[in-house]
Amino acid sequence: MEAFRLMKELKSNLDQEVQYLPKETGLSLIESTQENGNGVSAKCRDARVEDLWSLTSFFGYSTQTFVLAVNLLDRFIAMMKVQPRYLACISIGCLHIAVRVTEEECNVSSSHELIRISQCKFTVSDLSRMEKIISEKLNFQLKAITALTFLHLYHAIALSHTSNRKDVLNLDKLEAQLKACLCRIVFSKAKPSVLALSLLMLEIEALQSADLLEIAQRIQTHLKISKADLARWRGLVGQCMREYSSPECAKPDHKKLVWIVSRRTAQNLHSSYRSVPELPTIPEGAWDESESEDSSEDLSSGEESLSSSLGSDAEGPYFPPNFRSRARRQ
Repeated sequence: MEAFRLMKELKSNLDQEVQYLPKETGLSLIESTQENGNGVSAKCRDARVEDLWSLTSFFGYSTQTFVLAVNLLDRFIAMMKVQPRYLACISIGCLHIAVRVTEEECNVSSSHELIRISQCKFTVSDLSRMEKIISEKLNFQLKAITALTFLHLYHAIALSHTSNRKDVLNLDKLEAQLKACLCRIVFSKAKPSVLALSLLMLEIEALQSADLLEIAQRIQTHLKISKADLARWRGLVGQCMREYSSPECAKPDHKKLVWIVSRRTAQNLHSSYRSVPELPTIPEGAWDESESEDSSEDLSSGEESLSSSLGSDAEGPYFPPNFRSRARRQ
């Protein structure tokens, strides 16, 4: 019964996925744009998506938030002629919209915080206006059916046939591989259902599981995905994964987040340290040992250290090492 429900949901999403595809003509125009030209180039777009990946890792946002932000970004720049200098504001605007759509309200970062951490030079008012423009141009279709939607459904269908494959098909690994693909504009041309199935097929081939392969083939037949179409995108996905598994990309960077400040800011910080008044010495007899436990709890609570570890995406050989969370304060 569960498998039937999943297949029905799969077919429903397949019928709607075309509504959320970026215009292919617009994507092709971006691919043909020179890097120093008037429009947004593919390299410029890919760099911004990498920044979005870093920001989602820094703030602890979900993969769904990242994938939706990329979808909104591609749909917008594929229909609008955008100057490169506005791309940073557009990409952060798409991320902020995606955060409000997918994340719990308590996890939504403020516009000021997003701007500060992303080191962008626009204002909160600029970002607010840009989000309004993006929403209007996309006809307020801010939820989308993406490759992640299908990846989760494919994974659930595989698990519904047996309970022994949860540890075999690593969903976190598949999600990280999807993120890597989305950092290349060529994969924005793929239908989400085909891109997700390509990732699944390649992982199943690596596992050499005949049972899982049969399930994937049934999904392909059910969705009427042609062999030629699947073979083309599997080849591109495979090439992308091989490049990320090369010696240059095989060792993720686990360095902690480093804050870099200007000399003037550092001087101001040192001045503020010196301006702190000295506190009076606490007499030894005034210390109450019964309060030590509560006092320790208060001292340990507070804001997180400025040196934070990378997000969970940085784990595993499938994570590209050049996508690091970096924050700089000028």
